[in-house]
This record gives sequence, C-alpha cells and structure tokens, in this order.
Amino acid sequence: MSERLRIALAQQNLHVGAIDANTEQALVAITRARDELHCDLLLLPELALCGYPPEDLLFHAGMRMRISDALERVREHSRGIAVLVGFPEYHESQIYNACAFIADGEIKHVYRKQVLPNYSVFDEKRYFSPGDAPGVVSVKGVAVGVHVCEDIWEAAPCTRSKRAGADVLVAINGSPFRIGAQAIREQVMRSRVKETGRPMVYVNMVGGQDELVFDGGSSAVNRAGEVVYRAGAYDAGLHVVELESGRQGWDVVAPEAPISPLPELVPSVYGALVTGTRDYVNKHGFPGVVLGLSGGVDSALTLAVAVDAIGADKVQVVMMPSRYTSKMSLEDAAAQARILGVAYQELSIEPIFRTVLETLAPVFEGLAEDATEENIQSRCRGILLMAISNKTGRMLLTTGNKSEMAVGYATLYGDMAGGFSPLKDCSKTLVYRLARYRNTLGEVIPSRVIERPPSAELRPDQKDTDSLPPYDVLDPILEAFIEDDLSVDEIAARGYDREIVGRVLGMVRRNEYKRRQAPPGVRVSRRAFGRDWRYPITSGY
Repeated sequence: MSERLRIALAQQNLHVGAIDANTEQALVAITRARDELHCDLLLLPELALCGYPPEDLLFHAGMRMRISDALERVREHSRGIAVLVGFPEYHESQIYNACAFIADGEIKHVYRKQVLPNYSVFDEKRYFSPGDAPGVVSVKGVAVGVHVCEDIWEAAPCTRSKRAGADVLVAINGSPFRIGAQAIREQVMRSRVKETGRPMVYVNMVGGQDELVFDGGSSAVNRAGEVVYRAGAYDAGLHVVELESGRQGWDVVAPEAPISPLPELVPSVYGALVTGTRDYVNKHGFPGVVLGLSGGVDSALTLAVAVDAIGADKVQVVMMPSRYTSKMSLEDAAAQARILGVAYQELSIEPIFRTVLETLAPVFEGLAEDATEENIQSRCRGILLMAISNKTGRMLLTTGNKSEMAVGYATLYGDMAGGFSPLKDCSKTLVYRLARYRNTLGEVIPSRVIERPPSAELRPDQKDTDSLPPYDVLDPILEAFIEDDLSVDEIAARGYDREIVGRVLGMVRRNEYKRRQAPPGVRVSRRAFGRDWRYPITSGY
C-alpha cells in the first residue's frame, strides 16, 4: 500500500451540450494530472462529459451515442492514472447521474447518484433515476468512497460508504453559486466528516450556464473537520491535494500552497456577475455587447461588469437623452465611457419621441398624460438599441435590477428588451454596494452616480421614491416575500408598515407577466426570478 495518494481536482468550465469540447478538456486534464503533476487519481466534475445541467438535452436520441463515444475516449486515455468522471448513464429505459471509475485503462465501476435534488433550481427527478448502492473503489490500496454532489447533503450515502470500508470520501459536484454557498458547502462537509470519521475531498466546476454560475471552491476537509485546502473562486485549473497514511488511518495533508480565503459577500457576487456575463456572451459566440448608458448607477455597474467580463474593445454604449435627461447624466455617462475606454455614441430620442406623440395625438386626445408617455420614451430607446444589436451582432445587455423587476418598475419592450441581464438578481441596495466595491478596484463609476437619488428621468424632477418606498425599506420587504415566503402579517411583524407591505406584495403579484418576458440573468440569491421562481401569471390569490 502506498503511504501517500496524490489527487488532482479538475475545476473545469464546462459547456452544456458541447460533448467534444468537454471531452477534450477531460483528456487535457488527464494528461497534465498524470504526466506533469504525477497524481494517482483525477476527479472530474459532475456530468463533466455533457455539462451541467443538461436539462432536456438528455432526452435527445443522439446524446446516448455521443456520451458513449466520449466515455470510450476517456477510458482509452486514462492509462497510468485513476479517473473519476461524471456522465449521464443510459441503462435500458433509465438515465442515471453517474460517475465512472476508470483505472488501468478499464472502467472498473460505475457509481449512480443516490440523492436527486428536486428543489430551487434543481429538477433532477425529471431526468434521472436514483442509485441505491455505495461506490467504494480502490486506488493504490486506498478505499475511496465515491459521491455525486447532493449525496453529501444527506448523511446516509456517506455512512454507507464508511460501512463499505471507505478510507476517504470524495464528491464530484455541479454546485451553483449563491450568496454564502461556499461556507454552507464546507459546513456540510464538516458534518459528514464528523459523522464518519473520514476525510473528504470535494471538486466543483466553474463558469456560467444560462442563469447559473458555478464558482468552484474545490476543497478538502481533514479528519479533525478542518478545511485544509480551498481552491480560488471562479479559478479554472487543476488543484492538487494529498492523502497520507497515519496511525488513525488516511487523512488529508495541508498542501504547501496557501489556502484561498473564504469569499466575502460583495466580491463573490461581483465575480459571479462577471463570470456569468462572460460565459453567456462567449459561449453563444457574440462578438460583443451593447447597452444603454443613462448616467444612473444600474447602467454604470452593468458597464463595469461588461468591460471586466469581455474587455472594453467588445463593449459599445449609447447615451439616449430625451427632454428630461439632466446635464449631470450626460456628463457622467460620457465620463464613465471615457474612463473605461469603450465605444460611445450619443443618440437623442427626442425626434422619435415627438413623432410617436404626434402620431398618437388623435388617439390620445382628451386623455391626461400618465406612465404611457414615460414608457414610450423607454421603448424609443429599445428600438435604437435593438437596431444596433441587429446590425452589429452585439448582444444587448439590459440594466435593470431585482427590485425593479419585482415590482414591475420596468418597461416591456423598452428597458427590458435585450438578451441578458447581469443585475437581474441584485437588489438596488446590493447594486450600490457592488458599485462602491468596483470602485475600490479602480474608480470607474463617477462618485455622484452612486450618491445622487435614483431617477428614471422620464418626467420632470422624477425620483424613484415617487412610485416606490425607499429602497432600504423596499428591498427587505421583497427579500422576506420572495426568498422567505412570508405573509403580509409576518413581514409587518418585522417592523414594516402593513399598508406598505401589502402594496409592495400586490405589485409583485401583478407583474409576473412582465418577469416571464424578461431576459435571463445571473442568479446570486437564495431565490431568483427565473428557474427558481414559478409563480402563476393568472392568479386569484
């Protein structure tokens, strides 16, 4: 029996459905782990061959054949190293979320995920059947208990592995980011280690996939329950940990490389926004993005995210003033564009707006001005931005935030028009925190953009508080309803005015039809609008 076991953790950025590209990533990782890092075992992520989550692609007839071919390529390439690789296993009429153990160029064992998550963004019971047996494999005489993601969130699978003789527990994962996720994962790992007395090694993927962002954080916990290794967030690459045989059995040895710090809230969210935006643009093959720059904090932060994600040379911004746009907004938008070095145009919507009003005058005769005229301005801007997107091929980024989307403070076919919404799951108060944080890395957002009262500038002297409660009141109410599922009375019991709470929750309910038509955006909270949120449009509740 070896006295040491070197394990490589492949923290990979996978692309759902890109089986050939994902397989090439696996082969490169195998070669490097074996020949350069001299590892005994390589852990590849959950469903590494097809990407995660593959959703209804799993039902396509061609997927089964292509996965079989990909697994064969991995098998042939794995001589001289043991490999654990996630893949969808097709067996008769069933599909399993599986992990193949390959050693000496042979598939020695296939482990089937036992616990299938079916909550929040997960719907694995739609696709997979659960496994019912532990998977303990031998690598140089070390008994390795294999688990896939959700398996370690319950005690039973790890306990079964211990009873089957496992010396160490490993888990391959596709665990998406949300605020505080890494600390929660590590607490789960410590719980399993405490229950079993076995150390645990955990690998996670990185990168964006539609609304989800995977943040990595691959880690190892020793028998004492200490996190002795943590890979950097959003850092694709191979990370090595070692097991050592001692009097109490096998344990993880702290590597010489320093442990990455546990991510702080605001930097981790900013990293998710940048990663999600970069991968959405690049994996779709867009040559760049375009967005409207208003002089407000939302578009300013979206611009900073876009530049950090794909580079200034791929970003185009357009300031579209109307009769209500302030001089300050014009100055601040131009200043930020200049600081970041992006292509900048100023296109007035006044001629279009005036023409639309003139055209509609016979229809609107005798009717007072209201939000209709405000929405027309937003839709004029949407026309210009979508035309630029069509002509240049650049994807249009929308700039709205979660607070606005929750209460419908956005215009269908206007500022909601676009292909991707980086701030979709960020409350307005979080947007301000993110803007201030980004300026600590280098001041790119003019300070008065952050300090001025927010305004849509669609009528004279307009302020957001004309239509909404202050954001420091609105956002906690929204969080209590959307993420905690609390009632009006329960939220009011937290100290909020009951009438305001009722009005806010009524706005959320009435505006589901808008949210269904909104573009996808990065998920960062416990419950985001999109695949997390399934609220009826037509409801008498």
